[in-house]
Amino acid sequence: MPHSPQDLHKKLLGKKGERLVADYLKKQGYKILEKNYRTPFGEADIIAQDRDELVFIEVKTRTSDQYGTPAESVVKRKRETYAKIAKFYWLQSGEEPNARFDVAEVYADGRIEYIANAF
Repeated sequence: MPHSPQDLHKKLLGKKGERLVADYLKKQGYKILEKNYRTPFGEADIIAQDRDELVFIEVKTRTSDQYGTPAESVVKRKRETYAKIAKFYWLQSGEEPNARFDVAEVYADGRIEYIANAF
């Protein structure tokens, strides 16, 4: 089924936001381990190493905050999905590391608000 122009716009906007956040994280000293890590439970936008912590990062890109901040859209269901993704990742690596879950808000002007330990 073909995607609508609006769906395509959202997908491109999201990919742009993920690229901006990956660049931001590298400048902050993070090592990017995975982008768009797919599991049977869902997808993690970015998985990175920050010193001794493994970081699972949800990137939310918005053109406005008409419906709330980007981080506010990371609801209980999404947080539960990320917990499953992390467990799957740990099973693949063979050990459960020190980990955290962050949210990166990306705005239309390219501004990034980064929330460590968001959930």
